[in-house]
Amino acid sequence: MASAQWPCLILALLSYLAASGFPRSPSRPLGVVDGIEVYSTKISCKVTSRFAHNVVTTRAVNRADTAKEVSFDVELPKTAFITNFTLTIDGVTYPGNVKEKEVAKKQYEKAVSQGKTAGLVKASGRKLEKFTVSVNVAAGSKVTFELTYEELLKRHKGKYEMYLKVQPKQLVKHFEIEADIFEPQGISTLDAEASFITNDLLGSALTKSFSGKKGHVSFKPSLDQQRSCPTCTDSLLNGDFTITYDVNRESPANVQIVNGYFVHFFAPQGLPVVPKNVVFVIDVSGSMYGRKIQQTKDALLKILEDVKEDDYLNFILFSGDVTTWKDNLVQATPENIQEAREFVMNIHSQGMTNINDALLRGISMLNKAREENAVPERSTSIIIMLTDGDANVGESKPEKIQENVRNAIRGKFPLYNLGFGNNLNYNFLESMALENHGLARRIYEDSDANLQLQGFYEEVANPLLTSVEVEYPENAILDLTQNTYQHFYDGSEIVVAGRLVDKDLNNFKADVKGHGAINDLTFTEEVDMKEMEEALRERDYIFGNYIERLWAYLTIEQLLEKRKNAHGEEKENLTAQALDLSLKYHFVTPLTSMVVTKPEDNEDQTAIADKPGEGPTDAEASYQRPQTPYYYVDGDPHFIIQVPEKDDAICFNIDEDPGTVLRLIQDPITGLTVNGQIIGDKRDSPDSKTSKTYFGKLGIANAQMDFQIEVTPEKITLRNGAAQSTFSWLDTVTVRQDGLSVTINRKKNMVISFGDGVTFVVVLHQVWKKHPVHQDFLGFYVVDSHRMSTQTHGLLGQFFHPFEFKVSDVHPGSDPTKPDATMVVKNHRLTVTRGSQKDYGKDVSSGTKVTCWFVHNNGQGLIDGVHSDYIVPSLF
Repeated sequence: MASAQWPCLILALLSYLAASGFPRSPSRPLGVVDGIEVYSTKISCKVTSRFAHNVVTTRAVNRADTAKEVSFDVELPKTAFITNFTLTIDGVTYPGNVKEKEVAKKQYEKAVSQGKTAGLVKASGRKLEKFTVSVNVAAGSKVTFELTYEELLKRHKGKYEMYLKVQPKQLVKHFEIEADIFEPQGISTLDAEASFITNDLLGSALTKSFSGKKGHVSFKPSLDQQRSCPTCTDSLLNGDFTITYDVNRESPANVQIVNGYFVHFFAPQGLPVVPKNVVFVIDVSGSMYGRKIQQTKDALLKILEDVKEDDYLNFILFSGDVTTWKDNLVQATPENIQEAREFVMNIHSQGMTNINDALLRGISMLNKAREENAVPERSTSIIIMLTDGDANVGESKPEKIQENVRNAIRGKFPLYNLGFGNNLNYNFLESMALENHGLARRIYEDSDANLQLQGFYEEVANPLLTSVEVEYPENAILDLTQNTYQHFYDGSEIVVAGRLVDKDLNNFKADVKGHGAINDLTFTEEVDMKEMEEALRERDYIFGNYIERLWAYLTIEQLLEKRKNAHGEEKENLTAQALDLSLKYHFVTPLTSMVVTKPEDNEDQTAIADKPGEGPTDAEASYQRPQTPYYYVDGDPHFIIQVPEKDDAICFNIDEDPGTVLRLIQDPITGLTVNGQIIGDKRDSPDSKTSKTYFGKLGIANAQMDFQIEVTPEKITLRNGAAQSTFSWLDTVTVRQDGLSVTINRKKNMVISFGDGVTFVVVLHQVWKKHPVHQDFLGFYVVDSHRMSTQTHGLLGQFFHPFEFKVSDVHPGSDPTKPDATMVVKNHRLTVTRGSQKDYGKDVSSGTKVTCWFVHNNGQGLIDGVHSDYIVPSLF
C-alpha cells in the first residue's frame, strides 16, 4: 500500500467565484453576477513522476458602481499541501507567508481585535477540503486570485487519478483546465471524462494525447459549450472532471535522482496472490439499526463473492456481547461461503458497543490459527473492524483498548479500522490502526456506503508480497522515508525517497525484498547516473527540484503520522522536524498556517489558511432544511413546531418577564440541555400596548463532554472543562473536537452539531444601534434532532417525539383576516387561530413566512403542564 496508507489517489479542486446567486436580469451583461464578472479561470496541473504542482488562477472585475465583496473558493485534496497564495488588486500583489500555527494565530487574533474581518480555511468533505478567501473590490477594479498546492499522487487500483471538482457558478469567457504529465517510465494509458457534459459536447472542448513520456489534457469549453441550454445564461459546468493514467511497468521498480535527492517507485506485476486469513469484526449495536446495518450486510455479501478459495475467514459480531460465526477460522470453500452468506443475512442490530473484547477475540483467533498451523504457512493475516460509535461497555477507555490491542497483535499483522459516520472518535480508530501497521478509513453515511465498504476490501484483497524491505548501499543514504511495509497490495505502489551522501556517485543500486505466495523474492534496480542526467534535461520543462519537494512532502506526511501515537519528548522531536520542513518548503500542514495580509477599507486585513484534520464533514458546518419535523423559537418569543407529514405548523408564545430563564431542551440520556434567558426592549414603545420580549442569551451544554456554549448578541463563549475560548460575531470560524462542530458565520448565525444527528442553529438579529426601543436578540433553530433520546423534554424538546393533532371547524374569528378553529391535541380541545410567523433559519435579513395554528395562553393544553414548569434558576 502506498506510503501514506491512504489509497485514494486524488487531485481535486473546485474553482469558483461565489459572488451571489441572483438570477440574471435582461439588462445585465453576459457573465456578470451581482456586478462581478469572472472573465478568466485557469487550472494548470503539472505532474512529474507522480508529484503534482497545481496552480488555480481566477481573474475578475467589479463592473458595479460600488465596492463589492468577491470570494474565491477552491476544493483541494485532503492529501495536498497548499504552498502559495497571492492576491493581486489593480496590479498590486499581496503574497501569502507560511508561519508556525501559533504565530499565525496571534497575527489573526490581533487583526480581529482591531475590528478587521478575516477568512478561515476549515471545511472538509470526503476527499476534499475547501480553501476560501474573500476581499472587498472597489468599483471598476480588477482582482486576481492565485492558489498553488502540491501533492504526491498515490496509485489506487492500478491508476493515478486527478479528480477535479468544477463549479464556476457563472459563464466564464476564458475557462481552461490544462494538465501536463511527464513520467520517465513512459505513459501506458491516459483518459479524461466529465460527469456534467455528454461525450458529444465534450469532444470538441477536450483534447487528450500521450506519447512516450509525455501526456497532455486540455479542456477549453467556449461560452456556448458552457451554457446549460442554447439560450441559457447559467453554466452547466457543475460536476467532476477526471483524468486517469498509469505508466509502463517493464521493470517492477524505477529510481530517479535529481540534485542529490532520489525517489524509488516499486510496483511489481504478474505475481501470484498471497492467500489471506481475514477476520471481520462488525459492530451490530443499536446505533447501527436501519440503513447502516443493511448496507453493511450488502457489502459483506458482495465481499463473500470475491473471497478466494485459498483464503480463510471468520466473522465476529459485537454489541454489548461478542458472538462469532465459527469458533475458528474456516477455509473459503463454496459450502462455507454459502453458510457465511446465510449468517450475514441474519445479522441484526441491538445493544451497546464492546470494541475491546471483539478485537481481542479476533486477534486471538488469528494468532491461534498461525500457532496451530491451521492456515497455510505462506498466508498473511489481516483484521478489519467496522464500528459507528465509541466503546461504552466492557473496557471503554480508548488508551487502554489501544494498549490491549497493541500487546495482543505484537506487530504480526495489520489492523484496518473503518469508522461508519461521524458519531465516533475517529482519532482513536486512526491512532490504533496506524500503530498496528494498518490504516483507518471513514465510511460516509450515504446511499453508496456499501460501495465504500466494498471498495476498501478490494484494495486489500490481493496481497502480492509480505514483509517488504527496501535496501540501499550502506552509508550512502541520508534522511530515508519509510522503507519497510507489511504488505504490498496489487494495484498500489511503494514510494521511498531520500538524500544521497555523495552527489557525484556514478552508480546507484536498490534492492526490494519480500515474501511471495510461493517463494522469497529480491528485485534489484541499478541506476547509471550519466543516463539519469540525460533524462533530467528532458524533464526540466516542467519543474526542476521536484524530487527534493517530493521527498519533503513524503517526510512531513510520515512524521505527522508517527506523531499521532508519540508522547513526551518523542512527540516534541517529531513535531519540531515536521515544522522545520513545513516552513522550509512553504507547505501549509497541520503545524503551519498561511497568512495573507490584504487591503480592506484602506486598512490591512489578515486571512489565515489552516490545514484541517480528518474530522466532521461539511454537512456539519452548513445545513439544508431537513424534510423532518423542524422546531424553532424566534422573535417575541414565538415557538414554532413544523410538522411536514401534515404540511402544517403549530405556534405559541411565552409571556414572561425579562431575566427569566426557560428550559428549551433537556435530554437526560445524551446529556444535552438548552436554556434561554429573556430580555425586553430598552423601554416600552409608545405605540404598543405591551412591551416585547426576546431571547437575549442562550446556554447550550453537553454534560457528557463537559462542554458549554454561551451565546449573546455580543459574543460566543465556549467552555471545555476549565478551558475557555471567546469569539465575536465578526468572526467566521469553525471549532472542532471529537463529536462536536461549532461554525460561526460572520454577523449571521452559528451552527452547532453534536456528531451526526443533532444540529442547532443560532440566528443573530441586529437592529440599529441607536434604535430608541429595540435591541439585538437571538433565534434558536433545531434542524436535526433524530439522535436525541425519547426522554427529551423542554418547551421545544417535548415535540421531538411524534404527536397527533387534528384541526376542524374552521370559522371566522375576532380578526376577519385570521380564522379560528378547534384543535384536538394531547387529549385537549383548544380554540386556535390561524396566523403567520417568520422563519429566519436561511434568510436572516427578511425571513420566510410560515403559516401556523396559534395556541393561546402560553401554549396551555399543547405543552405538557404549564409554562411556569419550564422556568429554571440559571442558564446552566
